[in-house]
Amino acid sequence: MGIRSRPPRRNPKAAALLELSIPAGRPRTVVTRLTAEAVAEGEDPFNESTTVFSARKREADAFYASMAERELDEEDRRIQRQALAGLIWSKQLYYFDIEQWLNGDPGIPPPPQERKSGRNHHWQHMANFDIVSMPDAWEYPWYATWDLAFHAVAFALVDAEFAKRQLALMTREWYMHPNGQLPAYEWAFEDVNPPVHAWAAWRVYRMEREVWGRSDRAFLEDVFHKLLLNFTWWVNRKDSEGRNVFEGGFLGLDNISVFDRSAELPTGGHLHQSDGTAWMAFFALSMLQIALELATHNSVYQNIATKFFEHFLRIAEAMTGGRREGPGLWDEQDRFFYDVLHIHGGNTVPLRVRSLVGLLPLIAIDVLEPETLEALPVFKRRMDWFFGNKLYLRDDGHMACAWSAGAGRRRVLSLVSRSRLDAVLGYLFDSEEFLSDYGVRSVSRFHEHNPYVYQAEGRSFEVSYQPAESESDMFGGNSNWRGPIWFPINFLLVEALETAAAYYGDGVQVPLPHPPAAGSAGPHGAPKTLDAAAAELATRLISIFRPNADGHRPVHGADARIRSHPHWKDFIPFHEYFHGDTGAGAGASHQTGWTALVAVLIQR
Repeated sequence: MGIRSRPPRRNPKAAALLELSIPAGRPRTVVTRLTAEAVAEGEDPFNESTTVFSARKREADAFYASMAERELDEEDRRIQRQALAGLIWSKQLYYFDIEQWLNGDPGIPPPPQERKSGRNHHWQHMANFDIVSMPDAWEYPWYATWDLAFHAVAFALVDAEFAKRQLALMTREWYMHPNGQLPAYEWAFEDVNPPVHAWAAWRVYRMEREVWGRSDRAFLEDVFHKLLLNFTWWVNRKDSEGRNVFEGGFLGLDNISVFDRSAELPTGGHLHQSDGTAWMAFFALSMLQIALELATHNSVYQNIATKFFEHFLRIAEAMTGGRREGPGLWDEQDRFFYDVLHIHGGNTVPLRVRSLVGLLPLIAIDVLEPETLEALPVFKRRMDWFFGNKLYLRDDGHMACAWSAGAGRRRVLSLVSRSRLDAVLGYLFDSEEFLSDYGVRSVSRFHEHNPYVYQAEGRSFEVSYQPAESESDMFGGNSNWRGPIWFPINFLLVEALETAAAYYGDGVQVPLPHPPAAGSAGPHGAPKTLDAAAAELATRLISIFRPNADGHRPVHGADARIRSHPHWKDFIPFHEYFHGDTGAGAGASHQTGWTALVAVLIQR
């Protein structure tokens, strides 16, 4: 091996050059060593390489064995370990000083003048120089804030401190905009991603308490105060009519919509978004739960908890059509939630695409434990006043804000009322609609033979079921939410079903279609409780990576070179998304990122 380097005083960098000739089918092993000290003459720098390498392998084995549940079989241990290893591998230094980038470096020609009015020029406060979890350190060496929130939840299994630092980092003054917006990603920090940060902070806090026995209220309080600014930004910027029905643009779901939601609509007017409004209700409930936790140690937080309780109710009544302010986003004809197009002149058009935007209201659900309410009399008194004076809260036809207690004397807050829950779950657990053997599709399979077409300005806009790669050129055709299975949304749906089960108990059951995913229990098509349905959905998601009855992992797809080869079949890629019918990996094959959430599903 030869070393080529420049003189040390000019640039202390070196590059190794190794030329090999490897016969076909024959392995070669290369051992390298990085050391800060010169090797003495006559010393073999590799005399301990085998011993050191073996020790590192034993340490890695012990590390992953220590955090896995004892009941896990070898396959689930393998999946979990590789998911977390890929996540750890994708930590990287991110360095981006916006002011410096806009103005250029001293002593060199200045950048083009148009850069100062181009992308990110409103973010001159940003001076990022931190270790950040990337979606993937190879193809995506930049952070994406909503991706990062899901990364943090998976990281909490192995490094809760790093998970907390990542979430707090995005709220720091050198990241968060002075107006309260969180940055989205490098090519457009001002883009709007779903507000999942509060949920992730609350989730990581609880995981650290459950897994490690620690309750870091200082972290929770710190991030809560900064997220108050972010919540206010959403209310002021993304509710154009002040009706508690939100917009938000593409919201990370890229081409799921009829139109490019981040651009001016070809019809004019504006779009009331089912997903945007559901995300804000979800945000409000996450902030409520954090405030209640902080209030158990500082009663001052009871008042701010009341604020988020009432704000959730206002979002819920506006979205579900519970009051006279407008029609809401629920469609009684189809018994499903849709985006609603508001055209000049007061006309409204529901965009009848059966997609995740209509399922996302399910995630805006939480239960209030009786012990918590008894410990917080100020909050409970205000809640009871609402139940006693706002009679529409007792109308189960719209939202599920339970004035009566459910299982375990719990109260529930949900966008989806009991009378509507069966209809939405009917779509979710129908194999001809959303439910695949490998998870929940992003667009219903119904649209495979029944595409939705909207005519505007002499053009046709169409949404059809596309289970793998996108046929749409929206966003450059580099993403697809028109059919594939996306792990983060599926993860939130699993949690939502579990939360609903905590309130409804065995009172709500869903019939699962034939056939069930491999490894599920019970007769085909038998009704299951919400808890069992959540477990079934988690099983289907994990089965993407498990060997099936033929010994092949669905994630590998039909490529026999990988799925059957002894050197490759057990190396598991964690794709960006997955084929809606076969579970085969699609998109970026090495984007562990949020797909590492499978490690959390396995741990549970």
